[in-house]
Amino acid sequence: MPGYAIHLAIGKVYQQNNDINDIKSFERGIITPDLAKDKAKSHYGTYSSNPDLNRYLKEKNILNEFDEGYFLHLVTDYLFYNKYLKKWDKNIYNDYDKLNDRIIKRYNIVLPRYLLEIVNIKDGKLEILNEEDIYRFIDVVGKINIRELLREKVVNFQNKVSEIQFEGR
Repeated sequence: MPGYAIHLAIGKVYQQNNDINDIKSFERGIITPDLAKDKAKSHYGTYSSNPDLNRYLKEKNILNEFDEGYFLHLVTDYLFYNKYLKKWDKNIYNDYDKLNDRIIKRYNIVLPRYLLEIVNIKDGKLEILNEEDIYRFIDVVGKINIRELLREKVVNFQNKVSEIQFEGR
């Protein structure tokens, strides 16, 4: 799973491109899947790294901004693991810790109180991720218009989202 700061930054970009009235509810939706004990269940797939977007849409309706944030989280995870990340390495969590402060400052994020003890801040050189590529990922995913895709009644949301391309890595 991408780190909390990455998810919140994508949510911030999304908010700038979409009319979000209940920002706190939207942000809770963005974070909730990763706070669950059973991440496979909260991600509607066999693993949190492989969320089933179509299953989510079959089982849930996006009725409010919490649901929209939740679905944006799943879209982010799907794209991160299936389109962006070339190779998994457990040291990626150290890179998240090193990126957190940079992402928070760049995207002007205010961490919710319940994340203050969870989100770690470290200094150092990235080992797995490329900082500029992460910013590009955040900006591309944040500009996805979920509402428009739902209005188009996309039958296979997972395939539609898979069409998104990322430069870099």
